[in-house]
Amino acid sequence: MNTAQHKIGSGFGATSTAVDVLHGIDLSGQLAIVTGGYSGLGLETTRALTGAGARVVVPARRPDVAREAVAGIDGVEVDELDLGDLESVRGFAERFLASGRTIDIVINNAGIMACPETRVGPGWEAQFATNHLGHFALVNRLWPAVEPGGARVVSVSSGGHHLSGIRWDDVHWTHDYDKWEAYGQAKTANVLFAVHLDRLGRESGVRAFSLHPGGILTPLQRHLAKEEMVERGWIDENGDLVHPDAFKTPEQGAATQVWAATSPQLAGMGGVYCEDCDIAEPASADGERGGVKDWATDPEQAARLWDLSAELTGVNAFASRA
Repeated sequence: MNTAQHKIGSGFGATSTAVDVLHGIDLSGQLAIVTGGYSGLGLETTRALTGAGARVVVPARRPDVAREAVAGIDGVEVDELDLGDLESVRGFAERFLASGRTIDIVINNAGIMACPETRVGPGWEAQFATNHLGHFALVNRLWPAVEPGGARVVSVSSGGHHLSGIRWDDVHWTHDYDKWEAYGQAKTANVLFAVHLDRLGRESGVRAFSLHPGGILTPLQRHLAKEEMVERGWIDENGDLVHPDAFKTPEQGAATQVWAATSPQLAGMGGVYCEDCDIAEPASADGERGGVKDWATDPEQAARLWDLSAELTGVNAFASRA
């Protein structure tokens, strides 16, 4: 049965922190993989999960930087992974599988936003390739280690998915590249990935979720010039937040992904998009912010994207069932 895309009254909200949502939850003996778990929201997620007793593996494109960032946090290990390079994804997955360990939580947290037109691999648009295809290949390659009967896979999307559905006629933006619409497509792909993975995994008790963490100024904004952030009304000429209440702290921003990964309130549920530590409502037709667009939760589009992603990456753990 599909989980309804409606709030469940979790008792948490936009100001809840990752530590808040983990109160009373013991993750001892569990293993989590958090991509990009050494910067911004990922680092706060790593801190919160290890604080609750989990061991966290942090795949990182810059492992030396990652090791420095997580130094002093007990229960963390770092390995190399470049999501824009499928051979790097393969290498990381093979090394992990060779360890013989099982996975309780995967949080696909790493990503890039609004970058200049960039090509990776066989000419793929970088945001779609890194934010979606790399994570798609990673989870499929790690699937033999994903613990049946309770594991969760969390796909960190964004309210940016409102900017664009999947451009089925040109997913790699070979014409008329727009950095924000390309970001929107990649974030829609993150939601659709969770929708279909949940359908495929629920039989074995593995559930998937996607989410919008909220507005947070982190290194994710590294491709944006100061002038653009001023123009968008995020910061003033001095670099200070114009509307501080409109942005979450990193600790608050990490909360929804940690909640989706661990909350007993979500037991038996999956395939839904979350925000502010609750299941989100469908987006309203009047253009108000918040909620999830129907193009991101359409099961037919989710299945179509899965098939396309499997074709592009050459990886599909569910080849006989997808």
